[in-house]
Amino acid sequence: MVDVTAPPLSPTDRSTVRRHRDRQRADRAELHAVLDEALVAHVGRVVDGEPVVLPTLHARVGETLYLHGSSGAASLRGDEPVCVTVTIIDGLVYARRWFTQSANYRSAVVRGHARRVTDRDEALAAMRALVRQVAPGQEDHADPPSRKEMAATSIVALDLTEASVKARTGPPGDGDAVAAGDDRWAGVVGLATRVTGVTTCPALPEGTPVPAHVPTG
Repeated sequence: MVDVTAPPLSPTDRSTVRRHRDRQRADRAELHAVLDEALVAHVGRVVDGEPVVLPTLHARVGETLYLHGSSGAASLRGDEPVCVTVTIIDGLVYARRWFTQSANYRSAVVRGHARRVTDRDEALAAMRALVRQVAPGQEDHADPPSRKEMAATSIVALDLTEASVKARTGPPGDGDAVAAGDDRWAGVVGLATRVTGVTTCPALPEGTPVPAHVPTG
């Protein structure tokens, strides 16, 4: 849920967009929208002096971003600086010049000091949000994790204090540079994530109905 009372984004030196500054967004609601729609986040950190970027599940609860990992995964052990990025591609921009070929997108970058979630109630609430992020309704349909499963899971929290949003929309940017009479096609090919089908688990009896909360297309 977007908090309309939340203050606007206040870019720091690290979160200020340097290239195409006109694409930076200041509305915190746009940050929330990108984080809430995306299904995968990439977490960057330094491990033994080397950069490591790994994909993971994420979920936003208010002004906190939760990240999912294994208790044995060094990439998500908390108590360290991290950089989290999320990108949604809305379209491919076909231009008449290679240099102006582009994409319409919405992206968010969150930087800060991650903390390991140790409180059981917070960890369960975060797990519930993570399940809801990728499969809305499944948080009430499926069983919650056991203590053993929770012990094998790492939940890391990161506040949204230092975050930036950048987006591109619209047609190719080479329109003004096109020579008279040049009628080569240019435009935008829209992209979206969609359901391609639902397959029932083979262990279930034939004819088991698909729950209402499962999207079927």
